Amino acid sequence: MNWNTRITELLQIKYPIIQGGLGYLGYANLAAAVSNAGGLGQITAMSLPNADALRQEIQRARTLTDKPFGVNFAIGIHGVEFKEWVQIAMDEKIPIVSITGGNPTLVMEMLQPTDIKSLVLVSSCRQAQKAEQLGASAVIVVGQEGGGHLGRDDVGTMVIVPRVVDVVNIPVIASGGIGDGRGWMAAHALGADGIQMGTRFIATQECVDASTSYKMALIESSESDTAVIKRSIHAPARVLRSDYIENILEIERVTPTYEALEHYISGEANKRWIHDGIKEEGFGWAGQVTGMIHDIPTVAELIERMVKEAEMIRGTWGDV
Repeated sequence: MNWNTRITELLQIKYPIIQGGLGYLGYANLAAAVSNAGGLGQITAMSLPNADALRQEIQRARTLTDKPFGVNFAIGIHGVEFKEWVQIAMDEKIPIVSITGGNPTLVMEMLQPTDIKSLVLVSSCRQAQKAEQLGASAVIVVGQEGGGHLGRDDVGTMVIVPRVVDVVNIPVIASGGIGDGRGWMAAHALGADGIQMGTRFIATQECVDASTSYKMALIESSESDTAVIKRSIHAPARVLRSDYIENILEIERVTPTYEALEHYISGEANKRWIHDGIKEEGFGWAGQVTGMIHDIPTVAELIERMVKEAEMIRGTWGDV
């Protein structure tokens, strides 16, 4: 079947499937595997130790794939200066950049003289319209089901995607709660031109930095086994439930300040579970799609499975 959409044409990929940035996990192995399988892989920039490490990771990915891949900039990471990192992506002639977790204006201004395609993560119509005004090539719309950082309005993917489709002219990528061919086709039915998946790509063989403990927790958890932390500091984010998370929620109830939470929500605390497998001393991001994850395939197997599911659904729709 022909899977051409405005997103496949924009990004020069076979399938309109994008891998989310995935802090501390989205590196060359995973990005290259997604791109080789026909989607768009991404390297996460801001959780690398320094800007030079980003250059090295980009060059390593190029030894693993000759397909397009992108670089994600989570510009809201506390205390990190991103301009030098963006310049690295520009110098390395990365074709696609995604911007998440903060105001994209400064990055967009840097990219303006280039041909780099820009994808901006949004969670509301207002943010999507602003991204379009700034010159974004496309917007990624995240619903409340998603893992990691979310919008503050608690609007689900089924509602926010068509709302954004109706108010912008640029391509829309749906994200949040998507993990198989059914979710992919549902996104198209809502008017989206493609999808982004984060949590589902963690539970793959090429996500080599994710601990076995973390991957198994994704398999064993249901859709009700997540929680949203950091609401008290106006930065809601979805994680897998655990005793560690219950402690964070109690701190938020009693002392709702960044200072009280800082130690518990740090990148080091995140890595203690996702890298080191110490669930009792850290946390892991995850969307509600965890309830649909039952195995750890290769990326190629996952995308091939999704394509088959999507083809079956399209077959029941008739000519599209």
